Amino acid sequence: MTSVSRPLRIALLSYRSKPHSGGQGVYVRHLSRELAARGHHVEVFSGQPYPELDDGPVLRQLPSLDLYRDDDPFRTPGFGELRDWADAVEVAMMWGGAFPEPLTFSVRALRALRARLGDFDIVHDNQGLGYGMLGVRRLGVPLVTSIHHPISVDRRLDLAGRNWLDQLNKRRWYGFVRMQARVARRIGPLITVSSSSKDDICRDFHIKREKVHIVPLGVDTRLFRPQPEQPRVPGRIVTVTSADSPLKGLPMLLRAVAKLATERDAHLVVIGTPSTATRQQVAQLALGDSVTFASGLPDAEYARVLASAEVAVIPSMYEGFSLPAVEHMASGTPLVASRAGALPEVTGDAALLVPPGDPEELSAALRGLLDDGEARALLASRGLARVRERFAWPAVAAATEALYRKVINGEPGC
Repeated sequence: MTSVSRPLRIALLSYRSKPHSGGQGVYVRHLSRELAARGHHVEVFSGQPYPELDDGPVLRQLPSLDLYRDDDPFRTPGFGELRDWADAVEVAMMWGGAFPEPLTFSVRALRALRARLGDFDIVHDNQGLGYGMLGVRRLGVPLVTSIHHPISVDRRLDLAGRNWLDQLNKRRWYGFVRMQARVARRIGPLITVSSSSKDDICRDFHIKREKVHIVPLGVDTRLFRPQPEQPRVPGRIVTVTSADSPLKGLPMLLRAVAKLATERDAHLVVIGTPSTATRQQVAQLALGDSVTFASGLPDAEYARVLASAEVAVIPSMYEGFSLPAVEHMASGTPLVASRAGALPEVTGDAALLVPPGDPEELSAALRGLLDDGEARALLASRGLARVRERFAWPAVAAATEALYRKVINGEPGC
């Protein structure tokens, strides 16, 4: 039985931890820092891209073949790069159109933890759910798993409207979702970030509701805050997209901005890396002077851009939580968001909600908010109040630690 006061030894696993514009890397960074600040020993095991960690936690690199790096996606590694059978599986699955990282990372994590039996009180798997996690459980160390939202939702939205050949290719890519569902049903308690995500996990993965615990995400209010020392840029709209996929609604937002740009001065800043299809759409809509893309920004610059906008927008078709929505609210930036997934739950009355996938409605909402200073001020003040009341990383760490201790102590429901 673990004493409530004894510091814990925590292994936090993340198969990829993109430092910027990605929920997994942000979650790992801030949760690990706050758990360490509470006196615990935290080791973060991650594949590429590696997280940027603050003082306190320790990074343990578990290198993959890094087949999806931003500057060379879907690369073919040299024969000399293959170290073992897991590497061979990784490249073979990639060649077959599948996404192997959750599986192969779980194998590498199992090896690393097996070599250090007795070093950890608990293992926390962040969104991986590879078959190797079943082996971790057999090691006898308590295990909890975060699912920010089930990727089955991404798959469903991504397949909609595609022809049969595109659907076949996409189904191969999303093949890991079946593995994640099987693993989720067989391992210990799950953590998710919203009631909406809990509903989706229980429905799509056939999980009992009592097995899923809700711990919302937080925001670093030292970084994300209003910046009155810099004026907001008139007509500036900012959106953040961790991945240029249909789920994030960027094509719809570009159509809305194209309509808006014919009626008033407006400029969209997209924090994220555009795909070839997105660049083509920008050209087709003649938006070259009205859209700017930025990626890999340092934290301070990223926060400055968010606080420089007159309006922020989350046009997603689905979100299990949306850290960018909370970051926008913490920055004092009035928000327009889709009425989709957990966005209404996260934003409450602090956002102007529009139907997902409707560029006409989105364009009208953006125009109305850009033209109404009082409405912008009201949404900004509501957003700041909501962040103060609900979203803080120290509280996230405290709630996560409480669940760890219940699991370690074998309490009912865990």
